[in-house]
Amino acid sequence: MRTFVTRGLSLRAKLLLLALLPLLASLALIALAVRQQESSLAAREHALVRASYMDARRTELKHYVDLAVSTLKPLQGQPGGPQQALQLLSSLDYGTDGYFFVYSLDGRVLMHSRQPELIGRNLWELRDPLGRPTIQQLIAQAKAGGGYVEYLWRKPSSSLLAPKLGYVVMVPEWQWMLGTGLYLDGIEATMAELERGARQNITTTLLWVGAVAVLGVALISAGALALNLSEHRSAEAKLRALAREVVQSQEDERARLARELHDGVSQALVATKLLIESAQHEPAGAARLQDLALKRLNTTLAEVRHLSHALRPALLDTLGLPAALQHLAGEFDAAGGTRFTATVEGEETELPEAVKTALFRIAQEALNNAARHAAATQVGLTLRFDGGGGLALEVADDGGGFDAEAAQAVADRGLGLRSMRERADALGARLSLVTAPGVGCRLAVKLSAADLARAAA
Repeated sequence: MRTFVTRGLSLRAKLLLLALLPLLASLALIALAVRQQESSLAAREHALVRASYMDARRTELKHYVDLAVSTLKPLQGQPGGPQQALQLLSSLDYGTDGYFFVYSLDGRVLMHSRQPELIGRNLWELRDPLGRPTIQQLIAQAKAGGGYVEYLWRKPSSSLLAPKLGYVVMVPEWQWMLGTGLYLDGIEATMAELERGARQNITTTLLWVGAVAVLGVALISAGALALNLSEHRSAEAKLRALAREVVQSQEDERARLARELHDGVSQALVATKLLIESAQHEPAGAARLQDLALKRLNTTLAEVRHLSHALRPALLDTLGLPAALQHLAGEFDAAGGTRFTATVEGEETELPEAVKTALFRIAQEALNNAARHAAATQVGLTLRFDGGGGLALEVADDGGGFDAEAAQAVADRGLGLRSMRERADALGARLSLVTAPGVGCRLAVKLSAADLARAAA
């Protein structure tokens, strides 16, 4: 069973809401999730690489200093041992920026293989650009049992200040502070490169998501365009068929009226004219002829009223829509075969002319379709006035039903249903049709109080 509702969003709006917006929202959420996940992954990778690098460098520095201390032990207690030890340490290095240094505990430089101009100078008061006492920190860490110190020092290969990680120990026999260090600008460059790579990966992923979004929008737009063109062609075909049907209906109605006027009214008027002329020429039988002429005139008036009612029932203007619908159902019921009933529910209110005419024509078309095609035993028409100022018209039958979707898909079929829908749309009403083969049919037209107010404006 299918339900068709004529009022709602347009096809383009439905496509936008049901396809485009969910797609874009999903892609945006995916892009946001990917960005957050990749940023989080890059941050964890950055921290892990830095921690691993620093652990490896700390272990390396400690091994260098332990090796240097073990090298000096044979010289301890020997005459000239301190001078030999300084000479030996100055010859030990591990690269351009890898060297040992020795300070006395009062801050005087005893050995510095990369900066020999500092030998003999007291650097106790030396401070870095941040105001930290560099040598004092190193000596304090050595006195505390040895350990790691981060500070700023001029890098031999670049002659620029760079962050440095130093490891220092005490040499108690000679009251020295012995240490070495590694510059950290290399790890900072590595971290920066990793961060650039992570940003590039995020950008690439977002570009791919954007490309998918553009492709999806393009495909949906192409599909919408194709569907629009198809619907447009179908609508044009239906409109042409409807126009032909309207023109044919007008011609049929004119032909019917012409036949009725010619065969009924015209002939009755001619007969009346002849009776009046006969009465003028036969005074003896004038009374009888005048009676016959009067009867013919009454018959003619009845036929004229019938034709007028078929065009627009007088009851619709005099007694209102409920009486006109009950009279309409009575005419169909009088034809026999199918039982037609009309019911009015709720307190009747005055309706705009446009509403009365449209609902009457919709009911007329629905009853006509039920009489011609439904093969029903009962057809019920209900006009319902609700307490909120709204209005509903329902026509239901127990007939065989039909496939409304298939009927509307063919241009030259379903013209009556399209005509009813167009009348309902003109009022801003909601027309629904519930039907399927074998289960009968129920058509409903509903107008809210606001719809009625707009129709009356």
